[in-house]
Amino acid sequence: MEIYIGIAVLVVVLFAALLIYIGTRPASFHIERSAQIDAPGDVVFSIINDLHQWGRWSPYDKRDPAMQKTFEGSPTGPGAVYSWNGNGKVGAGRMTILESKPGALVSMKLEFFRPFKGTNQVRFRLVPSGAGTRVSWIMDGKYTFMTKAFSLVMDMDKMIGKDFEQGLANLNTVAHAERQSAGGTA
Repeated sequence: MEIYIGIAVLVVVLFAALLIYIGTRPASFHIERSAQIDAPGDVVFSIINDLHQWGRWSPYDKRDPAMQKTFEGSPTGPGAVYSWNGNGKVGAGRMTILESKPGALVSMKLEFFRPFKGTNQVRFRLVPSGAGTRVSWIMDGKYTFMTKAFSLVMDMDKMIGKDFEQGLANLNTVAHAERQSAGGTA
């Protein structure tokens, strides 16, 4: 009987130590990826600043082609809202453009409702670079206790960073095609 009590105490102590360790994890995260886009800043900005175009280049939209999408508010720029409700791969959420600076910045509030609740700050920073534009896709947010625990087994930077890299590659393809169709040089 004493051995069972000893094992139970050890399990409780280990579980408490795990909870304490999770609680000491960083309270916030920062994920950032950058890529060269072969189009001028005004072309790239017009694609990012219009949430109706998100599905053309976002890796997330392709994970559930049947997801429900709604658009509200302004058609582009501050006040534009894109909401989605999809399968378990994309969940449900909403993006709202908060700030737009033509050719330089698009800032968004990103809210997740499912599978986890959370609110993050997303920015697309555009900087002229040669004949194109250097675009940085940046996301900052706060960890909840559950997401801190999740981060012990999944590297959020690698997981989300991979999606950002794919999205930027897709954005390059879309922006390059728009540049060519508008009569720009290849």
